[in-house]
Amino acid sequence: MNAYAEEIADKIRVAKRSHPARRSLTALPVQNLPAIGNRLSTTEKLIMVGASTGGTEALKEFLMPMPADTPAILVAQHMPEAFTKSFAARLDGLCKMTVKEAEHNERVLPGHVYIAPGHSHLLLKRSGTNYLTELSQSSPVNHHRPSVEVLFRSAAQTAGPNVVGVMLTGMGKDGAVGMLEMRQSGAYNFAQDEATSVVFGMPKEAIAVGAVDEVLPIREIAPRVLAHILSGQRVDKGGSHAN
Repeated sequence: MNAYAEEIADKIRVAKRSHPARRSLTALPVQNLPAIGNRLSTTEKLIMVGASTGGTEALKEFLMPMPADTPAILVAQHMPEAFTKSFAARLDGLCKMTVKEAEHNERVLPGHVYIAPGHSHLLLKRSGTNYLTELSQSSPVNHHRPSVEVLFRSAAQTAGPNVVGVMLTGMGKDGAVGMLEMRQSGAYNFAQDEATSVVFGMPKEAIAVGAVDEVLPIREIAPRVLAHILSGQRVDKGGSHAN
């Protein structure tokens, strides 16, 4: 409980000293990435994203360049229940992909972004040849529900090498272990760098446990994610490497 209280206090301190240059990143022109078309050899690919403090702007920066036919993206963003639906609707109006608040037991489709609702963990599961969402109101993990840890661990168990993981700005360590499990199951993982993070907590912890393949500024993550997916292999050029 003391650790959680300290985390809240840290968030208040961060809000007071947030770097204005970091907040203004999205004022730069949006990169419009080309459609994937028939260049992807499989429809199994998925992108998992975790974010916390500063994540709303980072997610906007990450999602807006994505073409409409990008593989499905599942997002765990620490956010109160009252705001996740409107946040998803706002992103939907800005992005070429369809962005929505995730519902229980819906089919995960390319071209869609599924935002975890503020009252539930979001998990990935499989039924036959389909990926499905699962919502759970089990206890908070790392003091959070939705928890990045829960999403990433479910992706590691369900989709393994078909996953690309992304850890964006955030306070604490939620998702670090789950991201490591994804990497150990064959996923390729990216983390936002310190210079463009509002809080370099969650990315730093993921790097520290050996969960991250590349560390990049926020504006470089979306194009590198797509390049990796289209390459069909572990890309070893460009960006800073964590291993």
